[in-house]
Amino acid sequence: MRIIHWLFAVSVALFISGIGFIIASARGGPKAAPAEQGSTVTPVATVKQIMAGITTPAAYVVFDSVATIVDSKGVLEKQPRTDEEWAAVGAGAAALIESANLLLMGNRPIDQGDWVTMTKAMADAGQTALKAAEAKNPEGILAAGETINQTCDTCHEKYSR
Repeated sequence: MRIIHWLFAVSVALFISGIGFIIASARGGPKAAPAEQGSTVTPVATVKQIMAGITTPAAYVVFDSVATIVDSKGVLEKQPRTDEEWAAVGAGAAALIESANLLLMGNRPIDQGDWVTMTKAMADAGQTALKAAEAKNPEGILAAGETINQTCDTCHEKYSR
């Protein structure tokens, strides 16, 4: 069981590091030439692949960043403490927002009603988490995590297969 926890922790760390490198390269790299008029982006991943590879891991970064743990040793308030830890939470929130954008691209939306509304609600909750991470506000992360969880549950009740 410890190996599974360890592998999960390593996976999350690699995911967060990858997001950090993407953000760092986007901020410091040369500006790309403007895209030609009419150029298009072709979606490649399925909804399930986006959910498994981006949305779910990013949501867990936000969910797991702030907690109150009560056990026989007492009460532990878990929250990011360093700039790097806050940046990792922010990267998870940004990935969650971007995954919502991907879920709305091309022919991925299941419908133009509830699917779009719920996906935008997830993006809005991710935006709240991103702002809370930038402000280093654990209460804001906790509140955003609750909203993210509600949007996920609501959507999965209707669309999960």
